[in-house]
Amino acid sequence: MTRARGDRLDSSLLRLIGVLLLGGLLGLLDSTIVNAGMATMARHFDAPLSTVSWIATGYLLAVAIAIPFTAWAMERFGSKRMWLIGLSLFVLGSLASGLSWNVESLIVFRVAQGFGGGMLDPIMLTVLATAAGPALAGRVMGLMGIVIPLAPVLGPILGGVIVQGLDWRWMFLINVPIGLAAILLSLRVVPAGPSIRTRATSPRLDVIGLALLGPAFAVLVFALSPATGNAGFGAPPVRIALILGSLLLIAYLAHAARAGARALIRLSLFRSRSFLASVTVMGLTGVILFSLLFLVPLYQQRVRGHEVLAAGMLLTPLGIGSFLAMPVAGRISDLMGARRLAPLGGLLVALSAFAYTQADARTDEVLLGLVAFVTGVGLGLIGAPTMGALYRTLPQDAVPQGTAALYIINQLGASLGAAVVALILQGQTNAGRTQVAAFQDASRWVLAAALAVLLTGFFLPGKKATVAAAEGSTAPRNGTNYAEESSN
Repeated sequence: MTRARGDRLDSSLLRLIGVLLLGGLLGLLDSTIVNAGMATMARHFDAPLSTVSWIATGYLLAVAIAIPFTAWAMERFGSKRMWLIGLSLFVLGSLASGLSWNVESLIVFRVAQGFGGGMLDPIMLTVLATAAGPALAGRVMGLMGIVIPLAPVLGPILGGVIVQGLDWRWMFLINVPIGLAAILLSLRVVPAGPSIRTRATSPRLDVIGLALLGPAFAVLVFALSPATGNAGFGAPPVRIALILGSLLLIAYLAHAARAGARALIRLSLFRSRSFLASVTVMGLTGVILFSLLFLVPLYQQRVRGHEVLAAGMLLTPLGIGSFLAMPVAGRISDLMGARRLAPLGGLLVALSAFAYTQADARTDEVLLGLVAFVTGVGLGLIGAPTMGALYRTLPQDAVPQGTAALYIINQLGASLGAAVVALILQGQTNAGRTQVAAFQDASRWVLAAALAVLLTGFFLPGKKATVAAAEGSTAPRNGTNYAEESSN
């Protein structure tokens, strides 16, 4: 069974996409699903929200630490084995979280769940990018990319439904049957990939790099997380975390410059204009998406007076727009590249953000829904073509490292987006501005990020881009034979 017939996806690749999306969706949903249940869990455990917020923050920090490690582990142990380990850890962490007896045990189990979840998405992207090859990269990323903006939108909605209709523990227990199904299907469908390397032939783990980059990423995510109480960048805990995270990151960059090709994520990747533009655009996409996920529900609650679940449901048009646009944009990008599509997506998001800067308590709900839908379409035009461009021009041996870098920058963008919006809202409220004015000002931050995508998108590769040779890399990108490897 071959990878594709001409320019079409064959049945084996479609099955692989479906199974990987099932696992990847679980990890992305759980990054936001608990947001709707924070108050409920605080009452259940009789704990302050500052403590309960670590249920979400601990998960995000574990994801941050897992991503750099996973890039090396895939090369050493094979992508299928690490995928199954990640899924199993995620399922066990979900089961333990659902059975937790106090808030401390729940935080610990969420960390374990987050480490497993942090392994899933980089492996999913790596396996699919290798399977698709350059010719189908955009199309496959379009199908895969559906979950990236959709899952964070669905998370709070699903969490709200569970909290209102079931026990809060089902926010975690629901993962168990779905995760077990994903494990069983993965055993049958996910290809083994290249032979697992022996200790002598596999790349050595960059222990120093992992000890610097993992904590740097985690500390920076913490500085921008709800655990700091959104106290602002000048607050002592935030300032200390930002300084420490920045110092660790600078130390990693110095180490990676000396280590060269042996670095956990080698800096030579960023010499490619295509790679640098791609990860920058995806970082800005994280800023936009998570700024809106924080801003729009608060606007609907504080300005329009909606309940939490209703406010989350009003983000559904954004998810639908992205769901519809991603596959189409991915297919088109395989024919014409990302240079035209991503700036168009940035323009649509910028127009939508401008509309938010003009919204007030009397703005028609249908119009707001249309704005959210256009935002989703714009994000779809950005995401799939950009990821397709990255994997079309990235050598096969650099895919795990490139994926790790992509996720790190995207997650930092997401954390930065939510933190800046919270800071703007708090500052404007403290200054005596009305809720409407505060939300309009925060929307200008989203507008600025969208305009940055519009400009950066012109540096993405066009339709003639091919796989670039990385430092010391001549590995071909010829796809995978699933018939030979699925049974391994």
